[in-house]
Amino acid sequence: QVQLVESGGGLVPAGGSLRLSCAASGRTFSSSTMAWFRQAPGKEREFVAGIGWSGARTTYADSVKGRFTISRDNAKNTVYLQMNSLKPEDTAVYYCASRAGTIDLLTQRYDYWGQGTQVSVSS
Repeated sequence: QVQLVESGGGLVPAGGSLRLSCAASGRTFSSSTMAWFRQAPGKEREFVAGIGWSGARTTYADSVKGRFTISRDNAKNTVYLQMNSLKPEDTAVYYCASRAGTIDLLTQRYDYWGQGTQVSVSS
């Protein structure tokens, strides 16, 4: 069983930055693909960024490419999402997720999810 706990959300002005963290429990973290998703009110949950088990491979949604960076520290069982140049449309609940396979953009392909952390960007 894997437990994921996100932190680091908050309220920031447009153009600001936030760093989200996701702490994982369990022995499989270092062999798991990790990803960040987000869900805005009234919208479906969408893929934001993913990182392979070694950190060598990453994938980003077009909407965040060049502004967000995903990384991981396998020694700390933690994955991060550095968010820069934030926009009001980035406002959402951000979720951390894990799966045993390669990076996938579909929510149903992920086995474990955190409870989410709120990110709000004011204009």
